Amino acid sequence: MSSRSLHGTAESSITQPLAELTEEQRAGQSASSATFLRSFKAASLAWYDALKQVFSCYLAVHLAILATTIFSILFVLPDFSDKSLHFYTLWHVWQRYDASWYNQIALSGYKEAYHTAFFPLYPLLERSLLHFVSTPYIAGLLISNIAGLVMLMVLYRLVREDFGPEQAWRSVLYLSVFPTAFFFAAEYNESLFVCLTLLSFYYMRHGRWWLAGLFGLLAGLTRSVGILLLVPFAYEYLYQHQFDLRKFRLSILSGGLFAAGMGIFAAYCYIRFHDALAFSHAQAHWSRVFAFPGVAYFTTLHYMRANGLLSFLGLRNGLDLTIDLFVLVLIVLSFVGPWRLPRHLLSYGLYALVTYVFFQIFPVANPFPLTSVPRFMIEIFPAFIVLAGIGKHRGFSLNYLMIAGALFFFLLTQYLSSHWIT
Repeated sequence: MSSRSLHGTAESSITQPLAELTEEQRAGQSASSATFLRSFKAASLAWYDALKQVFSCYLAVHLAILATTIFSILFVLPDFSDKSLHFYTLWHVWQRYDASWYNQIALSGYKEAYHTAFFPLYPLLERSLLHFVSTPYIAGLLISNIAGLVMLMVLYRLVREDFGPEQAWRSVLYLSVFPTAFFFAAEYNESLFVCLTLLSFYYMRHGRWWLAGLFGLLAGLTRSVGILLLVPFAYEYLYQHQFDLRKFRLSILSGGLFAAGMGIFAAYCYIRFHDALAFSHAQAHWSRVFAFPGVAYFTTLHYMRANGLLSFLGLRNGLDLTIDLFVLVLIVLSFVGPWRLPRHLLSYGLYALVTYVFFQIFPVANPFPLTSVPRFMIEIFPAFIVLAGIGKHRGFSLNYLMIAGALFFFLLTQYLSSHWIT
């Protein structure tokens, strides 16, 4: 046999297995692609189902908000006035209080150290949308309301998987009509923050640690309280690995992402103002002081007694305290009683507890110690899951919806007519 034929035989013996292996790889790739497409389709259908489930609630609340916005103008115009306001008044009446700070930061950045009390992701997103809309205010409304819809979708999916569809629906409804939930539609960062927090929590529950950390990082760039997501992350990671250190993997490093959001902002504050904790020191500009949890309760009661219940100080402080204590009761019930959370869902209660305590230790040193705390309560989403569990009793559900809904639209009317609501 010639050397050429020997070479040809050898080449044939080598290339044939390679050709067969390539076909196997192709078959494997096709199978992987088909599996990926099936998984993608299933996930898309699940999210679409969540959208269908929550959209009716989202739409109803927003239509009611629109009606309230229109008729709140009657509180601005004098009785029997022949004055007519411009149509753009309907969205400009929402430009109140913190909205002006986000506008200023989006347009001009952090000019003063005390501006850093407002974390950067929300105004950065507003600025990025200025390529498509005329003002950061309109951009903020778009961000808040789109994030608000996604927030309800994630809440529904999360609660449905862990507690069932009925409790998921009630969680969405009860959060949507909570007395201060109208801030989800305003140019405030609450809806964005809760949306990112829920996404982080959702991926924690699924054991997708790097995605959970990424959304935790973004939550930490939205609000300082985002760093507290480290607590449920630690519990979930330990629980899902049977509290066995030998089962830990490289994914545990994703926990560092939860602190990275605040770390990035602290680095910016140091470069810009030579103070890495400028965002914390800025709280003094709004008269916030450090105090032991619970001190604000007694200070609030003092001002209520000193000024009388049916006074401005009495009624506003009373409302703040009632909302605050209502959420506290729900958090307590997540640990004790018939609605306590099972051990594998304890991360919900832990997150609610540490977040609530965080909001209590920085009261305001003026006659309204719990300023903004009722708004902060809408960020404690596990409380509404517990509330939804109690809500299976029709009488309780009816009472909650009537009282919460009445306060929702009363406070919204106050906000739209320039009364003091923060």
